[in-house]
Amino acid sequence: MSNRIETITTSQAPAAIGPYSQAVRFGNLLFTSGQIPLTPEGTLVQGGIEEQTHQVFRNLQAVLGAAEASLANVVKATVFIKDMNQFAAVNEIYASYFGDHKPARSTVEVARLPKDVLVEIELIAVLDSN
Repeated sequence: MSNRIETITTSQAPAAIGPYSQAVRFGNLLFTSGQIPLTPEGTLVQGGIEEQTHQVFRNLQAVLGAAEASLANVVKATVFIKDMNQFAAVNEIYASYFGDHKPARSTVEVARLPKDVLVEIELIAVLDSN
C-alpha cells in the first residue's frame, strides 16, 4: 500500500473551482471533493433538485471512473442539501444510483452552497488493490 497521495482528475467532470482536487487517492482509499451540479464545461445545470442531483451523480461517476472505480466502491457519502424538504426527492434519486448497495451516509441541510446550488455530494470509496 502506497503512502503517497495521488491527485485524480478528469475532463468528464467540472474542473475544481478553487484550490482543491476533484479527488485524491491515498493507498486504496479515494476521497472525492464535493460535486455540485455543474456540467463538465462548468455550466450550472438548469432545473430543480431532480436535475441538479442527477448532474451531481454524473460528475461523481466520472471522478470515480477516473480512479477506475464505481459507485459500488463507495463506503461513505455525505449529502449537503439547501432544503431538507427536498430530502425525499434527493433520496429517491440517490437510491436509483446505488441500487442494493447501501454505503454509510450523512445528510445535512446547509444555509448555502457554492454557486447557490441546491445539492452537493462527496464520497469516500475503497479501491480494488492492484
